[in-house]
Amino acid sequence: MKKFLALLALSASFMQSASAQQDPKAGKILDQMSAKYQAMKAFRANFTQTLENDKAKVKENISGDIIVSGPKFRLKVNGQEVINNGQTMWTYLKSENEVNISDYEPDDQEVSPSQIFTLYKKGYKYTYVQEAKEGGQAIDIIDLSPEDRSNAVYKVRIKVAKADKSVKSWQMFKKNGNRYTYTIKQFQPNPPVDATTFNFDKSKYKGVKVVDLR
Repeated sequence: MKKFLALLALSASFMQSASAQQDPKAGKILDQMSAKYQAMKAFRANFTQTLENDKAKVKENISGDIIVSGPKFRLKVNGQEVINNGQTMWTYLKSENEVNISDYEPDDQEVSPSQIFTLYKKGYKYTYVQEAKEGGQAIDIIDLSPEDRSNAVYKVRIKVAKADKSVKSWQMFKKNGNRYTYTIKQFQPNPPVDATTFNFDKSKYKGVKVVDLR
């Protein structure tokens, strides 16, 4: 009986170590990609977000613009502006001329615009899918799967250019059937940023209504 329990424990330990292993090929590409972006003081990107849900027959496209510096970002999309300085988040609604202020509390189950380049480092398993060509450019396709099975996102697929390790696009697959695709259209490394870039300046929004939710 003792021998059986010992073998059972040994088998369990092997299973745990196997499940903890990551795909080394995918890991190398992700490390190179991440190092590229983290070496920049900041970057700016124009992108297209596509929401698809095959069951609901939904397909919607919106365009956006984002500036990222470390954990900070300033996002403009669909009549909204989201500004995050790493501690406070401002969400400005242009149609209402209203800004909501809240403490920034990162959610492990959400993927913020500043996380995509380091997402794989904690809480995700990664697998190399295949090499492909898009727009005449060779890319590597890598899938990330959250270790937390309660996560609303069950897969993130990242496409990385083989030539310069830049992210060309990524997709988030949610359990509710929604699929979000973010495609980079234009990219600018190290744009000029200062202390005002990631803070909301009320004086630039005449008559704005401030709703403080903190």
